[in-house]
Amino acid sequence: MRIGSAALPLAGAIAMVAANSTPSVNSGCHALAKPLSDAVFYHNSDVYKYESQNFWSNTEILSPRCVFRPQSSRQLAEGLQALVGANAEFAVRGGGHMGIRGSNNIDGGVLVVMSNLTTMELNQDKSILSVGPAYRWADVYSFLGKSDLTAAGGRLGPVGVPGLLLAGGVNFYGNQVGFGCDTVVNYEVVLADGSIVEANKTSHPDLFWALKGGSSNFGLVTRFDLETIKSPQGLGWISHCRGQAAVKYASDISDPKTHIVPALVPGNPTLASVILFYDSDTVSYPDVFKPFTDIPSISSTVDFKTVAEFAAETGEMVVDGINDVFVAGTVKGTTYEELHQGISIINTTFFNQLPKLYKQVPKANISTIQLDWQPIGADWMKASEARGGNALGLDSSKIYLCYAEVVEWIGSAYDKIVAEWVEETTYAINNATQKAGLYDAFNYMGDSAGFQSIFPGYGAENHQRLISIAQKYDPHGVFQSLMPGGFKVY
Repeated sequence: MRIGSAALPLAGAIAMVAANSTPSVNSGCHALAKPLSDAVFYHNSDVYKYESQNFWSNTEILSPRCVFRPQSSRQLAEGLQALVGANAEFAVRGGGHMGIRGSNNIDGGVLVVMSNLTTMELNQDKSILSVGPAYRWADVYSFLGKSDLTAAGGRLGPVGVPGLLLAGGVNFYGNQVGFGCDTVVNYEVVLADGSIVEANKTSHPDLFWALKGGSSNFGLVTRFDLETIKSPQGLGWISHCRGQAAVKYASDISDPKTHIVPALVPGNPTLASVILFYDSDTVSYPDVFKPFTDIPSISSTVDFKTVAEFAAETGEMVVDGINDVFVAGTVKGTTYEELHQGISIINTTFFNQLPKLYKQVPKANISTIQLDWQPIGADWMKASEARGGNALGLDSSKIYLCYAEVVEWIGSAYDKIVAEWVEETTYAINNATQKAGLYDAFNYMGDSAGFQSIFPGYGAENHQRLISIAQKYDPHGVFQSLMPGGFKVY
């Protein structure tokens, strides 16, 4: 691990100008062109044409005035200084997988892409992987697989490294290691003042904590150093059946080697689809999965696979070039009965709302609609706390059932209709779970929609702590004002 810092001078007066005047959407490209012309690309270049379209969903595609593709953290820092000095708006894209319009792209401003920040190396004993924000998890798993290793990263290969880790990081190994961010031992970060720092338990420990779920409110991460996991193969499968057993599993997660992602897919009949993972290359059909394996299956892909192979299989569910929205929510409880009531309320409310959507959007134009579930229980929380905890604020005495409403559709003519429908449906679900005393304000950032609040759900104490840390490392609010995309801590 490399510890240290580097700084580029930035006059305080420039930062004050940026903080106290109206940001410009037009000045950034000109400001970058003089010192960094070799890293700035315009509409007529192949780089611009590729990078401005390199997003998962059509909802993310906008028209930046130019693309800034830094070659190193120092060049990124120099470019950030130029943007701040020009009071220019910018967006930052890592993997490009957050399907919120304007979250990682911008009309008219500067699109900063991390494509050339390509660190990928193991330390001497292979316990720590250093990885840059250019990569998606499929790349990471392929690299680590050569050493019979893996990491607590995305469950779908196409998901980007930075977005997942900065949001928290739901992963296959959560019941053993906690969230993906809990396995990060060091961040290299470019701050708003142009300095480059290492954040870990002993260097900038407050920033280290804040980056574990606090997103891009504090700086731009240019390298993640994270723990590797020994795992030559695991048992993984995707099963489609008539029924669901998430509540029974969530209320008693008795084996930390397990991970599940159940989903309900409307149809005639309604189907349950579940991703099951077990961290063993010898045990097939473990007892803990009996609530799922006892259900008659329509189709199943059970086999021993590397994480790279399984993430590639689950990644086939990701369809490029569609319009999409994810909406997050959570219910919590301590008993089977409470969790069963929570999941029943959400399922019923969601499905009761579907006729309103089908009246306005032809079913042929809806490519995917489903409810995904993620149980987070005691083992997960204990593993997280053992590594120092994070900013997410979950209570280890509770069992959480996080869920995501997912709608993917064809045709931009339906964008507004779908957006209004999911917002109305989400409020209906929240009102119903609040009335039952099962609602929790936590919204997992990686599955959240643009209309949702994130940081209040971390709890008042954690939220205020995050605000204080953001103000310390970014006193003039560069990442709150000049970078309009993403979830803001204040």
